[in-house]
Amino acid sequence: MKHRTIQLFGVALLFTALAAAQDIASFEKKITVKKLDNGLTVLICERPEAPVFSFYTHVDAGSVQDPMGQTGLAHMFEHMAFKGTEAIGTTNYPAEKAALEKVETAYAAYLQERDQPAKRDEARLQELKSAWQAAIKDANQYVKSNEFTEIVERNGGQDINASTTEDETNYFYALPANRLELWAYLESERFLHPVMRQFYDERNVVIEERRMRVDSNPIGRLLEQFTTAAFQAHSYHRPGIGWISDLNSFSATDARKFFDTYYIPSNMVVTVVGDVKAAQAMPILEKYFGRIPSHPKPDERTTTEPPQNAERRVVLHDMAQPIYLEGYHRPDYRGQDDAVYDAIADLMSNGRTSRLYRALVRDKKIASDSAGFSGLPGNKYPHLFAFYAVPLPGHKPDEMADAIHAEIERIKKEDISDDELKMIKTRAKANLLRGLGDNDGLSLQLGLFQARFDDWRELFRQVDKIEKVSKADIRRVANQTFVETNRTVGIIETIAPPAGGEQNGGAQ
Repeated sequence: MKHRTIQLFGVALLFTALAAAQDIASFEKKITVKKLDNGLTVLICERPEAPVFSFYTHVDAGSVQDPMGQTGLAHMFEHMAFKGTEAIGTTNYPAEKAALEKVETAYAAYLQERDQPAKRDEARLQELKSAWQAAIKDANQYVKSNEFTEIVERNGGQDINASTTEDETNYFYALPANRLELWAYLESERFLHPVMRQFYDERNVVIEERRMRVDSNPIGRLLEQFTTAAFQAHSYHRPGIGWISDLNSFSATDARKFFDTYYIPSNMVVTVVGDVKAAQAMPILEKYFGRIPSHPKPDERTTTEPPQNAERRVVLHDMAQPIYLEGYHRPDYRGQDDAVYDAIADLMSNGRTSRLYRALVRDKKIASDSAGFSGLPGNKYPHLFAFYAVPLPGHKPDEMADAIHAEIERIKKEDISDDELKMIKTRAKANLLRGLGDNDGLSLQLGLFQARFDDWRELFRQVDKIEKVSKADIRRVANQTFVETNRTVGIIETIAPPAGGEQNGGAQ
């Protein structure tokens, strides 16, 4: 009890110190938000502690927006965004443009023959494939590889990266403060004049990425099949990396069409955090990002996942570490109980005092790790609250299920303690504020909340929502969510290798 009191006091002190410097009122003095005439939103946060800045470009398009038969296309365009522009990455763009058009013509002819339902002419197919590959080779002679990234790095760029999730695509890196205008030119130019160069070479890179992360990875295969089982109607059932048949089929023309549909100003938020003055920076951002032409916003409707009425199970037999995973459908991030789910995740999973760690790892000694979390596979749309456990040698996934369900039943039937509730709220506040400690984290958080809520202040209002969570709320949400008919289960069951040979895992 003494250790618990000291822990509470220490976290409370940390939160008090952070909160004094980082609340809505203090940030309102530093932040300027402007929606440009073309619909793009710019957010600038002045933070002059060091002569650098970080940026975060949020595009409201992820793998959920992948067209049917073209899964993986959102992720594929993320790769293309680093290939340069009409002015960067080429020795002769007019000649390269003509060569790339020939690549697309040759690929369309090859694809038409390849996908003939019957009477495919194999000799003709090989001839068309050779012509397509020759066209790619011709176009590649004009490429200056990695020029975009090299320009950024020569000017002091750090942590150049991007990510594609089911919900959005993000681009980010950091630069010295005196390179703001160069960054504004580069970042806007790749969305103003993108070029689908080396598309099929990069598509092969993504195919290899799929092989490594999914096809050759038992956990990757389990997650893919688990998610497909859990979501039968909504687009969350499609893998973000893409199905292999789609990866082997979509074209640079398809990628350009995706870009034209979703990479539009009204779908984008650009956040700049660091040693910048809004009065000087905003005209620069307007000058460059204001060039991107506006387009009508695409239809954002998705198929609603119907209620689940029976438990679903996926079992993968593999020569791999066993694992147990289960998920329950819950509302999206705008749901009135979003903070309650956050509280449950903290209670069950945050550190060595969490209920799952204490029960499965410390006390029963049946698992090496166990936790619960929201956001599988995303959180923009109704998604899953999931639990998992990794059995120790000699223990089975079924033991994990029983132990997890025992802890779930506790929060359904019994109020949590006053200390637990207090720690949940204190940690939530401290974790939020810790995430604002550097330019990278702050730019991401502000940009995401500006994009999701059209108001960055919602980032801080999450604290108020956590503060209002009660013991009764936790019991109520647990009882309405964690029920057998709302559950999807994924299991890896370890099998012994066959004598004298290897065996691929299978699912049932």
